[in-house]
Amino acid sequence: MLQSKIAGIGFYVPEKVVTNHDLAKIMDTSDEWIQERTGIVERRYAEKHKETTSTMGAKAAEIAIERAGITPKEVDFIIFATLSPDYYFPGSGVLLQRALGMNGIGALDIRNQCSGFIYGLSIADQFVKTGMYKNVLLVGAEFHSCGLDFTTRGRNVSVIFGDGAGAVVIQPTAEKNKGILSTHLHADGEYAEKLAYINPGSHGGVHLGTEKYGYPEQEFGGIFFTDKMYEDGDYYPNMEGQAVFKLAVTKFPEVINEALAQNGYKASDLDMFVPHQANLRISQLVQRQLGLPDEKVWNNIQKYGNTTAASIPIALCEAWEAGKVKEGDLVCLAAFGSGFTWASSLIRW
Repeated sequence: MLQSKIAGIGFYVPEKVVTNHDLAKIMDTSDEWIQERTGIVERRYAEKHKETTSTMGAKAAEIAIERAGITPKEVDFIIFATLSPDYYFPGSGVLLQRALGMNGIGALDIRNQCSGFIYGLSIADQFVKTGMYKNVLLVGAEFHSCGLDFTTRGRNVSVIFGDGAGAVVIQPTAEKNKGILSTHLHADGEYAEKLAYINPGSHGGVHLGTEKYGYPEQEFGGIFFTDKMYEDGDYYPNMEGQAVFKLAVTKFPEVINEALAQNGYKASDLDMFVPHQANLRISQLVQRQLGLPDEKVWNNIQKYGNTTAASIPIALCEAWEAGKVKEGDLVCLAAFGSGFTWASSLIRW
């Protein structure tokens, strides 16, 4: 059976840099407070009315396609991972397809949030291994800044996220023990509301009860809201940080060791570990649990924040461009996020 490999990789981040000091001007926070809890110093924000999730994804995709040695017309299939699509529907995959002139091929949208890129990588891997497609374009892109609560009420979430996009082209390889060795996907919906964007939605209070989500008392922008929903800011992302942190530091090592064990390796065999950039404190704790030195872990959350589905391809591309991921290296990718979902992939570069 064929193996699949990452044949081209690229990323794009907007020009606008937003520092912790900038956020401290509009909400009750500080550079020290943000760095202590997340490790983030700055992040990038897309230019509203000029950039979108799909346009950023297209820029990253163009780089990946060129580096793969193909043209957009040679792409057979598109997988687009995001939690912040241009439209509620259709998905961003068809918008990227239109922008790059790849009309006619299939486009699949992935809604697995922070784990979306690895979920998409697993799908692309299967398509290529079975011979169904030869050039699969996988994109992870996010435009978080258009939907965050930039008040003190929302600071625990809003200081974390940034905008950007990353992309890879997956192709077949006949080389033995090369390319994507395995992918591992997990989820537990028991904790779905611990990290969620509750409204707008069509749930009608079914999951959370009628105290807050009872009969609509007012209409807001075409979406029905109760007064309680409006007061609590449920039309912004909500997160129970401690619950997320506790599960992340458990599931991250589990899914990494699952990938290593399946392929007969130990953590010490890794040349590079690229975690989803959720929180620098989580990454550092997982690094210690795995016994990895600093030079074997790539973190860039300090300058980009959490870019969710885009964070792994951005970080992986940066590591590759810096010469830290080389031919023959053993690379592990891992993510944990809303759902909750978690995933890993082991790659022989």
